[in-house]
Amino acid sequence: CAWSIERPPGDTAGCTFCHTSSEERCSTCHQRHQFDPKVARRAEQCKTCHWGKDHRDWEAYDIGLHGVVYQVNKWKPEQFDFSKKLSDADYVGPTCQYCRMRGGHHNVQRFGTVYTSMGMSMADRGAPIWNEKRDRWVSVCDDCHSPRFAREQLQALDEAVKDAGLKYRETFKVAED
Repeated sequence: CAWSIERPPGDTAGCTFCHTSSEERCSTCHQRHQFDPKVARRAEQCKTCHWGKDHRDWEAYDIGLHGVVYQVNKWKPEQFDFSKKLSDADYVGPTCQYCRMRGGHHNVQRFGTVYTSMGMSMADRGAPIWNEKRDRWVSVCDDCHSPRFAREQLQALDEAVKDAGLKYRETFKVAED
């Protein structure tokens, strides 16, 4: 897969636990023994796969401002009413599902970013596909933030990705030597 090209096999071994086929499996997000949309709408459902060495997404969300807002308010139905459909959600802060499954759509990849954690540090950020992704993300962020703020944050993320890519290659070279 394209996302594993730059990574050593040990880094991508955990990926196959969840990403074993191109099929959509309901049980990835909806628990088999409790197939309840209210459960699937909670950010913790994504944590099942997106945490740890190969996916630091949960940790980044959990300690960031959005995650803190979620952790503090997630048990208050007036702040996070998980009985509402995602298309009707008016959460006090974003969850993974609110942003990634915008409007209740199940295509999580539509809002994917695929940065260095997925082995794409050499990707051309000026390519049209990245501009399309950036515009989609700005349309999500501007629910709560100005479009200018969203674009500045995405630009800062691009710069951090470039720096991280350099550090990753430097560190890998040291280890290899």
